[in-house]
Amino acid sequence: MHSRLFSSSSANRPAAWLSASAVLTVLAATTVLAQAPSSRPALRAVRVEAAPVIDGRLDEQVWQRARPATDFVQSAPQDGSLASEQTEVRILYDTVALYIGAWLFDSDPNGIIAGETRRDASPNQTDAFLILLDTFLDGQNGFVFGTTPNGIEYDGQVSPDGGGGGGFNLNWDGSWTVATSRDGNGWYAEFRIPFSTLRYGSGEVQTWGLNFSRRIRRRNEQSFWSPIPRQFDLYRVSLAGRLHDLEAPFRLSTTVIPYVLGSGKRNYSLPGGAEFNGEVGGDAKIALGPSLSLDLTVNTDFAQVEADDQAINLTRFNLFFPEKRPFFLENAGIFAVGTSQATDLFFSRRIGIERGLEAPILAGTRLTGRVGETIVGLMNVQARGVEVDDPITGQRTPWSPANNFSVARVIRELPNRSRLGAIFVSRLNTDDGSDYNLTFGLDGRLGVGTAWTIDGYAARTSTPGLDGGQYAASANVGYNTANWNSSVSYREVVEGFNPEVGFLPRTEYRFLSASLMRRVRFENTPWLYEWRPHISYREHFALDGFSESRFIHIDGHFQFANGAFFQLPAVNFVREGLREPFEISPGVVVPPGTYDNFEWGFAYNSNLSAPLRIEGRLDIGGFYNGTRKGGSATVSGQLTDALVSSLRVQYHDVDLDSGRFQTALAALRVAYSFTPRIYLQSLIQYNDRSRNLSSNVRFGWLTTAGTGLFVVFNDLEHVGPVSRTGIDGGPLERALIIKFTRQFMLGG
Repeated sequence: MHSRLFSSSSANRPAAWLSASAVLTVLAATTVLAQAPSSRPALRAVRVEAAPVIDGRLDEQVWQRARPATDFVQSAPQDGSLASEQTEVRILYDTVALYIGAWLFDSDPNGIIAGETRRDASPNQTDAFLILLDTFLDGQNGFVFGTTPNGIEYDGQVSPDGGGGGGFNLNWDGSWTVATSRDGNGWYAEFRIPFSTLRYGSGEVQTWGLNFSRRIRRRNEQSFWSPIPRQFDLYRVSLAGRLHDLEAPFRLSTTVIPYVLGSGKRNYSLPGGAEFNGEVGGDAKIALGPSLSLDLTVNTDFAQVEADDQAINLTRFNLFFPEKRPFFLENAGIFAVGTSQATDLFFSRRIGIERGLEAPILAGTRLTGRVGETIVGLMNVQARGVEVDDPITGQRTPWSPANNFSVARVIRELPNRSRLGAIFVSRLNTDDGSDYNLTFGLDGRLGVGTAWTIDGYAARTSTPGLDGGQYAASANVGYNTANWNSSVSYREVVEGFNPEVGFLPRTEYRFLSASLMRRVRFENTPWLYEWRPHISYREHFALDGFSESRFIHIDGHFQFANGAFFQLPAVNFVREGLREPFEISPGVVVPPGTYDNFEWGFAYNSNLSAPLRIEGRLDIGGFYNGTRKGGSATVSGQLTDALVSSLRVQYHDVDLDSGRFQTALAALRVAYSFTPRIYLQSLIQYNDRSRNLSSNVRFGWLTTAGTGLFVVFNDLEHVGPVSRTGIDGGPLERALIIKFTRQFMLGG
C-alpha cells in the first residue's frame, strides 16, 4: 500500500384490488429500503487542538489521528468495481473549521491531467477530487467543494435532487482555502472549510451526510467513497455516506462586503463626451443561527459579471439567458419553481432589468435557511425607475417606473427525495401604485425507491385588466435506472396566466412529452463506453387543440472511453403551425399554415481533455415552406494550464418561399490565469444580424468568496451600413469600470 507519511488500510377480493395492493406494498418497501443507511460507509471526524497548516503537503503528524476513508468504487467506466488507484481521505476539525486531507495515489503520476488554473473551472475534463457535505442530513441539499492538481477552488450548492441528480448552483462562492502538491506517488489536496461558510442544524454533536468523488481523466474514470450508480452523480445527496462525531460550534457572525467603483462611459449616439461616475455600496450576510442567514444589499452593482453569450433566434419565442449576478445566485435553488426555461414562476433576471435596460437596485434583503424542518426563503428588492436619453433632444425621458419585487418560499422536505412547497411572487409599481402582478404556486415531488420520481406544480397569477383563468399546472413522471431512462410530462397554461417576475416564452397552450432511452454498455470493448439509443416526442397545442409545434426525435449516441461523443444522424419529424404571419427575418415572412418537415441532425465532440478539441452540431432539412442547413462548431485549445481559448461559430442558411437569408454569429474567448485567483478574460462576439462587434474584457484579482479587484472594459462597435442609432460604422458604446470589493468577518 502506498504511503507518504503512513498507510491504512385475500382470495375473494377482486384481482385488480390485489394487484394494486401488491404494487403499493412493493413501492413502499423500495422506498423504505432506499432510506436505509446501514449499507452506507461512515467516517468519524477527529477534534484537534492544533490545526494543520494548509500547504497541500499532508506531512504533519496530526493527520495520523484520523482513520481514513478508503475503498472508492467506480461508477464509470466499470460500474461497481473498485477504483483503479488508491485514495485515502481524513477529516479533522477544531472550533472554527473543518480540515479535509486527500491522498490521491497514482501509479502513473506523469499521466495526471491537471487542467486549467481558473477558479470554478470544470473538473470533468481533468483529474479532480470533490467533497459533498449534507450538513442537515436531509438527503436533498448540500455543499460541494473540490479541486484539481493545479489547486483551483471549485464550489457550489446542491438543491433537492430528482430523477437524475440534483440541481447544482456553481455560482455560489464560499470562503475557504485549498492547497495541493504532487510527487512520485500521486497528488495531494488539503482543505480548510470554516464553519462560518456552512449552514447546519443545532446540537452539540452532529452527523452529516458525506461523500467524496475522484476523477482520473486519462481513464475517464469516476469513483465515489459512498457508491453511486452510473445513472446518477455526486449531487444525488440521498446516496451519501455519514460523517459522525462532529461537534459543530454554535456561533453568530456577520460578513460585510463593501465595494467602491469608478467608471467612465460614453454613448456615441448622444451629444457630449464621456460620463464619469463613482459609486459605493455593498452586501452583508448576518448569521441568525447556524441554519438561518439574512443577506442585505445596498446600491448593488454587478459590473464584474461576464457578458451574456449571444445566440441566433429562428423561433417566434423569446430566448432564455441564465442569471449570472451573484446576489441572486446564492440559494437560488430554494426559489426555483416551475418548468425550467418554460414556465419559471420566479426568474431573477426580471429584477433590475427593464426591457433590456438596467434598472439600478437601490436595496434588497434575503432571508434563507431552516426553521425546524421547514426550508424558508424570503426576498425583497427595490429597483429604481429607468430613464433614457432621447437621441434627438438629449433629454432624459421615463422608460419604466420604479418597482418593488418580493418572493416568499416554503419547502417541507419528506423522506426519500420527496417534498411539498409553496411560493408567492409579487411586483408592485412604487411610483404611484398603479399596477401590480401576483403569482401563487404550489409544488411537490414524490420519490419512490431510487428510480421513480413524480413531481408537479400548480400556479395562478393576478394582474389587473387581464381576463381568463390565469393558471398553469404541470405533472411529470420520471424513471431512471442503470439501463433505462424515461419520462412522461403534461403541462397546461391557460389564458391570462402572466408571471411577470417569471419566464414564460409561450402563452395559452397544452404540452405533452414522452421519452425513452436505453443505455447499452460494452464491457469487453475498451475504447467504447456506451451506446444510448433513444426516442422522444414533444408537442405544443393551442387550447382549442391546434398543433403549434411538434418534435419527434429518433437517435443513437455513442460515448467513447476517452470522453469523445458521436451521434448517428438523428431523424427529426418537425411540425410548426402558424395562425398568423411570422416575420422570421427582415422582409422574409412565413404565411399562416401547418408545416410538416423532416430533418437530419448530427452532433459530436472530440476528447474534451485534449489540448485541442472540437465540438458541434449540424442540422439539414425542411423548414417551414422551405429548407434550412447549418449549425454550430466550437474549437477550443489549451496551450498551457494557464492559457485557454475557444472560437464558437453559428451559421444558418434558410431558403423559404418568401426569400432566402443567412445568419452568422462568432464568439472568441481567451482566458489567461496567472494564478487560480488572478485572471484576464475576454469575450469578443460578432452578430451579422445587428452587424455589431462587442468586446468584454475582465481582469480579476480575487481574495476570497469571489471578492477582490476587478477591471472591466466593454466596447460595442457597429460594422457595416448605418445602424439604428444613425452611426455608419465605428463605436456605439464604450465603458471602463474599476471595482474593488473586500470581505470582512465580524464576530464568530
